[in-house]
Amino acid sequence: MEKEVIKTGGAPAAIGPYSQGIRAGGMVFVAGQIPLDPSTGELIEGDIQQQTRRVLRNLEAVLVAAGSSLEKVVKTTVFLGDMKDFPLMNRTYEEFFPQQPPARACVEVSRLPRDAAVEIEAVAVA
Repeated sequence: MEKEVIKTGGAPAAIGPYSQGIRAGGMVFVAGQIPLDPSTGELIEGDIQQQTRRVLRNLEAVLVAAGSSLEKVVKTTVFLGDMKDFPLMNRTYEEFFPQQPPARACVEVSRLPRDAAVEIEAVAVA
């Protein structure tokens, strides 16, 4: 099985030794995205809903670059800096997955890169 590295300017560049995404075996694996503005590489200002929107737009850009889409996502993992943000994150998340949402796990973590409030990774059908 071969793997293809996915790289797009529509999402923030990797800030470490990893790929934005990998396409392999008919699937796309998107690295965890935090709310970085892809044009500046800086963390966006805003509440959990604004940060969640930016994260999901970043995920979508990698998926599109891989020939996939949000509609083809089968699993996500959401990492929150504070589980109290869950209701507002969930409301925003639902905007991006209104029908047939993917399987999901959501966990609170002690800290995220750049002190972001949310990070989301995804697996989708290619």
